[in-house]
Amino acid sequence: MLKPTPDLAMTHAPADHPEVSFGKIGVLLANLGTPDDYSYWPMRRYLSEFLSDPRVIDYSPWIWQPILQLIILSKRPFSSGEAYRSIWNHEKGESPLMTITKDQTAKMASLIQARFGDQVIVDFCMRYGNPSTKSKVDALVAQGCTKILFFPLYPQYAGATTATAYDQFFRSLTDIKWQPVVRTVEAYYDDPAYIDALAQSVERAYGELETRPDVLVASYHGVPKRYLMEGDPYHCQCMKTSRLLKERLGWGDADIVTTFQSRFGPEEWLKPYTVEEVARLAEQGKKRVAVIAPAFSADCIETLEEINEEIRESFEEAGGEAFTYIPCLNDDDAHMAALAQVVERNLEGWVR
Repeated sequence: MLKPTPDLAMTHAPADHPEVSFGKIGVLLANLGTPDDYSYWPMRRYLSEFLSDPRVIDYSPWIWQPILQLIILSKRPFSSGEAYRSIWNHEKGESPLMTITKDQTAKMASLIQARFGDQVIVDFCMRYGNPSTKSKVDALVAQGCTKILFFPLYPQYAGATTATAYDQFFRSLTDIKWQPVVRTVEAYYDDPAYIDALAQSVERAYGELETRPDVLVASYHGVPKRYLMEGDPYHCQCMKTSRLLKERLGWGDADIVTTFQSRFGPEEWLKPYTVEEVARLAEQGKKRVAVIAPAFSADCIETLEEINEEIRESFEEAGGEAFTYIPCLNDDDAHMAALAQVVERNLEGWVR
């Protein structure tokens, strides 16, 4: 077993020195977030925090906030709440994203602690909603973590996802007296083990179907096209993920199509839009499609409701006959093993 690097501190502290925990390493997984409930006020609080983030909506707050607070948030919590209600984990009283992230964290903790022992503590936080990033940073520090590896669970980097998670993480350190040494994990969009886990999920899904789909649609969350022009690498990383997946599966160019979903607002976003592309495919005679969402590490409102309900409906209304949604990797063993490898690489030098 690899042994943690020993921490030397407070060796000669006087007897009356306050007790301080130190010497542990924290691994903090981060996901987007979830409302606490699908009723109006929890939805409004969550949407207000999310849509007030200048990384997500970068319009001038003098223009945007009146529109958001007076118009959008007077109506959208109702429609978004209904969407969440349709996928809610009523048994556990939480969203599927929360349930899955908890399961991912438990598996990651098991894998990492089997490798490094109880010197490494694994936990999770959400960028928006609960548990907040700050609450979990504070909890890790209280448990003696003098080093923290921060790992946003976004395979492809985007300013509106990865960067805002980093922002919140660093803000969470500002009032800590003994700040931990920190590292962040870069995007893993081309990691061979991640690509292999994606390919395995496609192979399993196709193996369970009587008739092979005509095309696989790789649907990524969209961002305004302007972000690409301003230097955001997200589009390029999505395209590379699709290409590597195609190559790992041994498919031709016609077997997989890359699209973007979840458009919001009036400006042009990355194209083609998934909801329009699946309809176009159906009209062109592609009557059987499968859809996978490689930008999402866990199933959530954008996959369970938007893809499996809205986008499915668009395909069927255009004449499509068989629509297969391939779930996100979630806590699949191959996925968690791939993410654990990423963590281990990033812990190098902190553990021996």
